[in-house]
Amino acid sequence: MVRLLNGLVPLIFAVPAFAEEASAPARDAGRNAPDTLGTIVSLGLGLLAVVAVIYGCAWLIRRMNGMTGMNNNAIKVVSVLAIGARERIALVEVGGQQILLGITPSTIRTLQVFDHPVVDSANPPTGEFARRLQGMIGKSWSASERKD
Repeated sequence: MVRLLNGLVPLIFAVPAFAEEASAPARDAGRNAPDTLGTIVSLGLGLLAVVAVIYGCAWLIRRMNGMTGMNNNAIKVVSVLAIGARERIALVEVGGQQILLGITPSTIRTLQVFDHPVVDSANPPTGEFARRLQGMIGKSWSASERKD
């Protein structure tokens, strides 16, 4: 019995040492585990940086288009009429002349160049429906009379 106790005593004292050695990798893994909050903050800042770059590029493109020096008032589309599913006829005013264009998916052709304006682009013609609607409402829809 004494021999058994002599053999068990070191074994009893050795069990905590074995348990401590067995738990050492778990503690090391806890120390080496990634910081979740730090990872989320890092990913969030990276996402914000990418979104800021996208908005910056969009702003730069808009500014570059404005720097071309082109006058957007030089060309006016007076009227457009759809002829087919993808074909159109457009009346365009350029430099006081009105040009009738035929537009297809593959080409744009000049159909007629008018020396004198055919349609007054400042006062587009109103249809019968628009006149009746204006009469029913009692207002004029023209931009010159609106006081918004």
